Amino acid sequence: MDYAKLIDHTLLSPNTTEKEIIQLCQEARQYGFASVCVNPTWVSLSAELLRDSDVNICTVIGFPLGANTMEAKVFETLNAIGNGATEIDVVLNIAELKNNKNNMLVEKEIAMVVNATKGKALVKVIIEACLLTDEEKIRACELSVRAGADYLKTSTGFSLHGATAKDVAIMRQAVGPNVGVKASGGVSNLEDIQLMIDAGATRIGTSSAVKIFS
Repeated sequence: MDYAKLIDHTLLSPNTTEKEIIQLCQEARQYGFASVCVNPTWVSLSAELLRDSDVNICTVIGFPLGANTMEAKVFETLNAIGNGATEIDVVLNIAELKNNKNNMLVEKEIAMVVNATKGKALVKVIIEACLLTDEEKIRACELSVRAGADYLKTSTGFSLHGATAKDVAIMRQAVGPNVGVKASGGVSNLEDIQLMIDAGATRIGTSSAVKIFS
C-alpha cells in the first residue's frame, strides 16, 4: 500500500511562518502526499506553490471549536475555495449536536457548507470524537452523511486527544463503505497509520509525515 497517498500533510500551528508553509508544500510534492492541510490564511500561497502538482489544498473551517454560526462557516468555505482550496475540513457544532432537539440545525449547517462548495471541494466533517459519547459519534456521522459529507474526521488535534482506532471503527460502521473516514491527531508512526487503516480509515491527518516516511 502506498501510505503517502493517504496523508494530509498538516501544519495548523497559530505561529506558522511563510517559510514553513513553503517547506510543507515542497515536502508534500516530494513524498506524494494527498494534500497539505493549512489554516485559511495560507491557502492562496499553498495553491500557488502546488499548482502543477497532484497535491490537494485542504483547509479548516470553524476551527478549532466549531462554534461559529453556519453563515460564518459558509463564508469561510466560499472564501477558501476562491483562494484555491480543494478540500474543506469543517468542525461540526458540538454544542448543537449535544442538544438533541437541534439535530436538524447540525445537518442543515453541514448541508450548507456542502452546497457552498458547488462540487469544487471535498467536505470532511470533524466531529471531535473525544468530546462525544459513542451514541453522539454515530449520530454525528449519520447527520453528516445525510447532509452530503464526503468524509468524517475524528479530531482537530487541539482538544483532549486525537484519533483512536475505536473511534475510527465506530465511525466506519456508522458511515458505511462509501464515505471516507479520516483519522487525525496523534498519528506519529507507521504502526499508528496501519492501526487506523485496519479500523477503517481512508485518510490520515498528521504533522509527523516527514518523520514517518524518512
